[in-house]
Amino acid sequence: MARVRTGARALGAVLAGVLGLALAGCSATGGKRAEEARNAQVAGGRAAVNTPKWTFAMVSHSGDGDTFWDIVQNGAKQAAAKDNIKFVYGHDEEGSRQAQLVQSYIDQKVDGLIVTLAKPDAMKGVLAKAEKAGIPVITVNSGSEVSEKYGALSHIGQDESIAGEAVGEELNKRHKKKALCVLHEQGNVGHEQRCDGAAKTFKGKLKRLYVEGTNMPDVQSSIESQLQADPKIDSVVTLGAPFAPTAVKAKEQANSDAEIDTFDLNAQVADGLKDGSLGFAVDQQPYLQGYQAVDLLWLYKYNSDVLGGGRPVLTGPQVVTKKDAGALAEYTKRGTR
Repeated sequence: MARVRTGARALGAVLAGVLGLALAGCSATGGKRAEEARNAQVAGGRAAVNTPKWTFAMVSHSGDGDTFWDIVQNGAKQAAAKDNIKFVYGHDEEGSRQAQLVQSYIDQKVDGLIVTLAKPDAMKGVLAKAEKAGIPVITVNSGSEVSEKYGALSHIGQDESIAGEAVGEELNKRHKKKALCVLHEQGNVGHEQRCDGAAKTFKGKLKRLYVEGTNMPDVQSSIESQLQADPKIDSVVTLGAPFAPTAVKAKEQANSDAEIDTFDLNAQVADGLKDGSLGFAVDQQPYLQGYQAVDLLWLYKYNSDVLGGGRPVLTGPQVVTKKDAGALAEYTKRGTR
């Protein structure tokens, strides 16, 4: 036993020394190096490979303050630290500006691109330019149906129609009769597919409500008005985790008995599932989307590997209920689920 304890102490000393050197390097080289060191610590203290320091850029359709994309980035950053990748990120909810961001990274000659195709028509031309420039592309989260056609190596995410169908089936299990599907970003084809999928399997009636997702007071008042006008609505389905608590507030103000359900998961949604203010969530594992996208680009650059054979690599859907929320709390609080 003494030999085991001595070995453990020696290993601890080595690890402490490695960490100390990393931290010393951070203080000597400023904020940029400090951020790289923090990412490396998350991945185990250092890059796991000695391949070139490639640069991968991700461009999403996210608006400002969308916590879902924080989780995607957390996964991407951990994979980047492991794979010796410089990871950069840009976003814009407007399709043409998203395309402009992609073009800027093409001009910078990045080594790989990760993009979303929530508004595919706006992205088609710029992805053709990426292909012409020899920059490999992975699509993530949205756009699985056009990813291969637009020249991407692979798509990482959930099939939005299948995810919607899972919602409809869960509503049936809960004996719901009338659901309100709240779309917070007009023009996002994935959102339409979610509601279409739910309508396909749901045996009750499903009504769409379009709201301006960047204006939470408007989202709340719109849902509240619908619940007040139609007491038969017994379920509200939001299409993103940040909108679920807002729907709960709308329900309370409308004095409604409707169940609030949502796509996606975060710490606040997990808490809502635990306390019963939310019924269920459909998790597409955004951390995994970011991690796999970076990892697959690295594998392609390093070994010409392509995963999926042209078909989407699915990360969801997973229906999460009250019984699951406790087990996931550790991960939602650290920003990985």
